Parts: sequence; C-alpha cells; structure tokens
Amino acid sequence: MSISTAAGVFDAVTAGPPDGRPVLLLHGFPQTGLVWRRQIAALAAEGHRVVAPDQRGYSPGVRPERAEDYRIGLLVADVLAITEELGWPTFDLVGHDWGGAVAWWTAVGHPGRVRSLTVVSTPHPGALAEALRSDDDQHARSQYMRDWRETPATEQRMLADDAKLLRSLYGEKVPRASADAYVRHLTRPGALTAALNWYRSGRPDGEIDVVKVPTLYVWSTGDTAFGPGPARETGRWVDAPYRFEILPDLGHWIPEEAPETLSRLLLDHLRAHGGRNQHAPLTVDDDGRH
Repeated sequence: MSISTAAGVFDAVTAGPPDGRPVLLLHGFPQTGLVWRRQIAALAAEGHRVVAPDQRGYSPGVRPERAEDYRIGLLVADVLAITEELGWPTFDLVGHDWGGAVAWWTAVGHPGRVRSLTVVSTPHPGALAEALRSDDDQHARSQYMRDWRETPATEQRMLADDAKLLRSLYGEKVPRASADAYVRHLTRPGALTAALNWYRSGRPDGEIDVVKVPTLYVWSTGDTAFGPGPARETGRWVDAPYRFEILPDLGHWIPEEAPETLSRLLLDHLRAHGGRNQHAPLTVDDDGRH
C-alpha cells in the first residue's frame, strides 16, 4: 500500500478489514514495517485494521537529504498525516525502538487522536533524558547514538565487508531472512544515511510532558540499548492506566524474538481499552503488502 501525504509517499504493510478498529505500528532502526509481520497477522485475525508504514527516510518517497528534516516534530507530523489520509480520527498507536520514541511524542502531543499507546523497548523520552544525566549505566548504553552521528564514516563502517557491522546489530535474535531483507533495504542508495539522520537531527524543540492515554510499556531484561533505570522510571511519566511488562532474558528485538508474547500483550491492552473488534480478518500476502 502507498499512502500519499504532503511530505511524500509512504510505503506500508496493511492487513485487516477496512472498517476494523485502526492500529498504526511504527518500526525502528535498522528495520522496516515488516518487523511487525507477526503482530499484523494477530491483530488482523481479531478484526483490526492494521497499517505499518516504512517511516520517513525508509520510504523512498519520503527521503529528504538534510538531517534536520528528521526532527521529532516532523516524524510526529508524519503520523498525523498518514492517519488523516487513512481517514482515522482516532487510532491505537504502537512503536518499537525509534518508532517507540515517535509514539511517545505523538501520544503526549495529540491525546485526542491516540486511543491507546503501546511502546516496546523504548522508555519514555523524559525518563531516558533523566537517565542520561544521572545514570552511568544508561549513559554507557547510549554511546552508540553519539558515535553514529559521524557522517559518512558510520555508513562506510556499517556497509563494509557485505554490511558486516550492520548485520551484526541484529545478532542471532532476528531471523536471518528478516535481517537480509532489512540489509537489502538499507543498502539502497541514500537509505542508510536517511535512517541514520534520525540520530543526527538534533534535540527536540521542547520538553516532553506526561502521557495521558492508556499505556502498555514492554521492556526486556537483555536489552542492550535501554537499561533498567529509565525503564522502571517510565511509569512516572504516564498519568493514565499503565501496564509495565518485563520480559526476562530477551534482547532488544522483542517483536521478532517473542512475537506470540508481544501479540498477546498487545491484544490484551486493546481489549482493555476499547473492546474487541468483531470483523472477519483479511489475509496478508507473501510479502505482507496489499
């Protein structure tokens, strides 16, 4: 599916009945909307209308060259533009990694549009900012973000030797076929630089506030990017029904490491905050796209 907005055309994975309860899923780095393949199938089976776009920079039709064109405010504006184009006045929002950060900012800024929020791995940006100032463990975990702001040195390192460094980010946790698909996507001209521009775009324009929509936060004890400090502090940044799920012995790639567990948690959260859809599901084709 292609979604046309003023910023450009987003590619997206879709499934579920057109009149189903709408759910938007936001991927992170270095992946695409197909990271949600298993959750898309589970949601569609429950009658939800699911859309998982390739976000700014990942969709060739929305790939500006300047790092400042990947500021968080523009990423949030993309979410609003996509859902408006889809005709969704309200929607359930799900995000992982960078997609989780965008989801937090969207829910804070537009609580009237977001029915419920689910974030995987990524702590609330306020909790993360506090940890970066006072938590040596999180400061060390986040060093990669500072390192990746180098350009074009980072791209050269990641793509050298058949993208060995880029592939290593997935470890053994992401299925080989999925990792190969992500690498193919990011080795296309300009794609990796666009994805890294999310890290190079600069600080947000303002301070983030508390979330006031029902929130599920899922974090894993083996996450190398986000430590226990900001994960446990995230609840202080939610002024609404809040559920914090800790998955032991998993890494950063929860949607693919524990797809059934995450799908169950997500569906439980949606049922608790809006009810179950009763529509018949649609199938997802071989590459997940319609």
